[in-house]
Amino acid sequence: MTDNNVKISIPESARKVLGRLHECGYEAYVVGGCVRDSVIGLIPDDWDITTSATPEQVSAVFRRTIDTGIEHGTVTVRMDGESLEVTTYRIDGDYADHRHPDQVCFTTDLEEDLKRRDFTINAMAYSDRDGLIDLFGGMEDLRNRIVRCVGDPRERFTEDALRIFRAVRFCAKLGYDLDPVTKEAATEMAPSLSMVSAERIRMELEKLLISPHPEMIRLAWECGITKVILPEFDAEMDAVQNNAHHHITVGEHTIRTMEAIEPDRILRLTMLLHDSGKPVCQTQAPDGVFHYRGHAAPGAEITREVLERLKFDKATQRIVTQLVKNHSLYPELTEEGVRRAVVQIGEDLFPSFLKVKRADILGQNPEVQERKLEYMDQVEEIYRHIQKRGDCLSLKTLAVTGDDLIGIGVPKGKEIGRILGTLLDEVLKDPAKNVKEILLNEARRGL
Repeated sequence: MTDNNVKISIPESARKVLGRLHECGYEAYVVGGCVRDSVIGLIPDDWDITTSATPEQVSAVFRRTIDTGIEHGTVTVRMDGESLEVTTYRIDGDYADHRHPDQVCFTTDLEEDLKRRDFTINAMAYSDRDGLIDLFGGMEDLRNRIVRCVGDPRERFTEDALRIFRAVRFCAKLGYDLDPVTKEAATEMAPSLSMVSAERIRMELEKLLISPHPEMIRLAWECGITKVILPEFDAEMDAVQNNAHHHITVGEHTIRTMEAIEPDRILRLTMLLHDSGKPVCQTQAPDGVFHYRGHAAPGAEITREVLERLKFDKATQRIVTQLVKNHSLYPELTEEGVRRAVVQIGEDLFPSFLKVKRADILGQNPEVQERKLEYMDQVEEIYRHIQKRGDCLSLKTLAVTGDDLIGIGVPKGKEIGRILGTLLDEVLKDPAKNVKEILLNEARRGL
């Protein structure tokens, strides 16, 4: 179906590429996500172009091209300092690896190209000359706020198993429902996600978490997706809580905390995993109340294992694990207590810790939230005073260094580290002591 009433504002660089291909007698359209996002009022991340021209013909049309994926029909065209991917209409063969087609055949039939795409809302093409090309009901699904596969969902998921997870991720990005037939197929075929690389799973998980609807992780659970890619979350969904602080499962609490925190990948990952230690250390008192004492430590270990398994970078592993390890910490409401908490968590991570604590509280029983949020207000007020005064909160800002200690006769080695730690402890008690001469005198007394 062609709709000439839909108008999309195409960037000038993409418009020039389409124009040049049209002038040379080829069909050409912007296609996929950029069309979808434009129609619903979002700003596209990039602009992909599909054409009846072969890769060799595309390279002949433009002066500056790069053969970035020529075996699959893709040539990158440089236009006005920007890079645009131009891909020839194609028909895919079988997908033995559930990711790449075993062979690709080029075609001059746009419909053949569009029907191999994943979801109807991603299978629309557009040019100013021809209008919107919507052959599979993408516009209707946008109006109905539905994510639905093009054609038989089992075929689409067989071609690329990651599409099973992508279906949920698009629901999270757009706040849409998953088409029942597509959901049934996704649930049936979820085990095939085990054949998808950890890196590709990680990318989709991150996109879901930082989306406007991180609660769609629940849909991934309903479809059996998390059972394959994140069984730790399934354990949380099965963990019933029965105490004054919680009246829902660990998993449902986790979802609420993700909704309560800003869409930052580190913070959302932390909330996803912060209570992962609860299922393994749950105990039940004689009165039937559940307890999770010490769950942060095993949770940190589980977090490290999950992030390593999903191939997250080392910095992300370190930061998220540290936040999970300390998320149950309640600093004493004194300046010394807060200073010690900053040192324990890390000066750079303490602001994130405060956000994690608030989100954790907002996911708890509403009856306990007011008291706990008042406590957090006091912690943050103390922290602001400490920051404003510039208190020493790490060895980096301690007024003496290892060289200073060597200068007064402390031998090189572990003793220097021990003395510096002792001096920092004194400064945490009384920040006024963070003066070089005062600390050196303290060190001399300890020699």
